[in-house]
Amino acid sequence: MRIGNREFDIRNEYYIMGILNVTPDSFSDGGQYENVEQALRQAERMIADGCDVIDIGGESTKPGHVKISSQEEIERVCPVIAAIKKEYDISVSVDTYKAEVAEAGILAGADLINDIWGLKWNEERAEKAGLSYGGSMATVIAKYQVAACLMHNRDDVKYHNLLTDMMSDFQESIHIATQAKMDMTKVLLDPGIGFAKSLKENLSVLQGLEMFAELGYPLLLGTSRKSVIGLTLDLPPQEREEGTMATTVLGAMKGVHFFRVHDVKKNRRALDMTKAILQAGR
Repeated sequence: MRIGNREFDIRNEYYIMGILNVTPDSFSDGGQYENVEQALRQAERMIADGCDVIDIGGESTKPGHVKISSQEEIERVCPVIAAIKKEYDISVSVDTYKAEVAEAGILAGADLINDIWGLKWNEERAEKAGLSYGGSMATVIAKYQVAACLMHNRDDVKYHNLLTDMMSDFQESIHIATQAKMDMTKVLLDPGIGFAKSLKENLSVLQGLEMFAELGYPLLLGTSRKSVIGLTLDLPPQEREEGTMATTVLGAMKGVHFFRVHDVKKNRRALDMTKAILQAGR
């Protein structure tokens, strides 16, 4: 698949999406990279460590986070996107569910939209959050024909059958994308670990990851330092790297090819070792 000016081999390779939060309140690294210079230096470190895509987020998505306006989010992410694209030859993603932020990010140079609502942010959800609704995310992505990662998320956390219901939810996102005439060769799916799921459900999703590959789209896994690891191992965010790497290795063995992480170097090494083992018999 193509993201920006780069082709990604989703049959044979494994890719790291490095997390760059330009927020004051993200659960793990809030406040560390709020200005452009700090963000550039972190981007440089991640690239040196083996990062393939840099994912820039301007609004925290931790439980109970404070939602911000589209304008404030744009002011946080767009200068960083533009600076990284000017300085480095790397694919850049913008982590947003708001159409206005996505369009501004694309115009600033973003190659991929990472949408935690899987194209389902709508007027009703915006109103409940006390935000203005800025239009259809799918329409914006289709307009510019950029890549997109559609994450599983929902309001109703009661599942009849967890994995089957998630497959149905993904089909809804895929339908929205195809109706909007998005380029479906540039679509990734993310099972949304930590979103609208209990600890037990998150573990079940990890155990059943290969099921989502049946939908025919590359998978992205985002578990880095999340509560599923913290609750399982009883550890704070900064001590969850071993748990993160365990999920990275598991994901690779179950058909995932993109991994969204904080610690690029450790997960890159874990993936390279896993790849060597998986491909040894070929």
